[in-house]
Amino acid sequence: MRYSPHDYQQYAIRYIEEHPIAAILLDMGLGKTSITLTAVVDLLFDSFEVHKVLVIAPLRVARTTWSDEIQKWEHLNILRYAIAVGTEDERLSALKSKADIYIINRENVQWLIEKSGIAFDFDMVVVDELSSFKNWQSKRFKAFMKARAKVKRIVGLTGTPSSNGMMDLFAEFKLLDMGARLGRFIGQYRTAFFAPDKRNGQIIYSYKPLPGAEDAIYQKISDITISMKSTDHLQMPELISTQYEVVLSEKEQEKYEEMKKDLVLQLPNGEITAANAASLTGKLSQMANGAVYGDDEKVLEIHEKKLDALEDIIEAANGKPILVAYWFKHDLERICRRLEELKVEYARISSPGSIEMWNRGEFAVGLIHPASAGHGLNLQSGGSHLIWFGLTWSLELYQQTNARLWRQGQTASTVVIQHLITKGTVDEQIMKALETKDASQSALISAVKANL
Repeated sequence: MRYSPHDYQQYAIRYIEEHPIAAILLDMGLGKTSITLTAVVDLLFDSFEVHKVLVIAPLRVARTTWSDEIQKWEHLNILRYAIAVGTEDERLSALKSKADIYIINRENVQWLIEKSGIAFDFDMVVVDELSSFKNWQSKRFKAFMKARAKVKRIVGLTGTPSSNGMMDLFAEFKLLDMGARLGRFIGQYRTAFFAPDKRNGQIIYSYKPLPGAEDAIYQKISDITISMKSTDHLQMPELISTQYEVVLSEKEQEKYEEMKKDLVLQLPNGEITAANAASLTGKLSQMANGAVYGDDEKVLEIHEKKLDALEDIIEAANGKPILVAYWFKHDLERICRRLEELKVEYARISSPGSIEMWNRGEFAVGLIHPASAGHGLNLQSGGSHLIWFGLTWSLELYQQTNARLWRQGQTASTVVIQHLITKGTVDEQIMKALETKDASQSALISAVKANL
């Protein structure tokens, strides 16, 4: 297929070519892979500035998305690529082959640098989903920093740079510029831009930005960063986000409140105990969905309110395809059981084959887990209606999952995102947290917005 880039894509291509360090904050659906590959072709074969490129990406994206784009566009067919995923032998074979671009999943970055025995002689690195390197203490981050000085050019791609707040930016930008803009040490960064927030004596649990800190951070990173939102550059379908509230019975609410208060709940079929606040949040989230793992790992069913709501929505859809995002394994099992009772055709979307079947409209309900269906999956051909059966605290996974349908290529004029919210439960707090984090991230993206 012939590549005819939009103006914003041409701008981003030039930006990558002109900036040895580039943070490209591209909203979902703007074509970041084709943009980056076009710049790579120019740098490899026109200006000869690079000779060997490494792409680090989420596993599913590493396995299919980058190679699919190379095969899709006529001008990229010149590229030789090797996909270094799978067993150790398969990865070594790929890395020893003759190629221009080597694609590896982020979980194997430490293996590549510390254990593979392969010389790290890549002069350009592309980090697809830069936000997956937001933890400066992670093994993958520390391993990459050992090799960072050897890399002449680096590109960081993400649509969600600060999904959990401004603290995320330290590691992401240190990976790019080795600490030149936000400091080499996390202590420096915290002292310069943050003040302790939640604490217990000397133990600090979280930090909040100092007055003016956000603007100062944006200013420091602005010379290597551009951002673009899909709504600015694409004819996006209308997005309708709603909350479908379900209400527990008096007895069900009492069980929920007892668990919340005592961290222990005795049920006829077993006992539930929460060891700490984090564990309690997880248990309450499960209870809001309708079932919970007991102390013996058995699934204890609490209510069917969300299942009933899901049934009502499916019936109202009258055969139109619906995507359902679940979080816990028992959510999946209970949803499947209900769909079988209703004789509704469904499939779990977890493989290339199931993705193709969904996009061809071969079943009415597709079931996805945000952690495995977040990045890089194109599901917009199969439908325009997403239901969140169980919510996630992760803004990144939340936004990426929504973007499987609300993206370029969606033919429906409207995309509907519905959240099943159990009234008076932790669901309400999770929804509020997602909205708050989004406000913070939107400020970052606006501050470094590309001026075309």
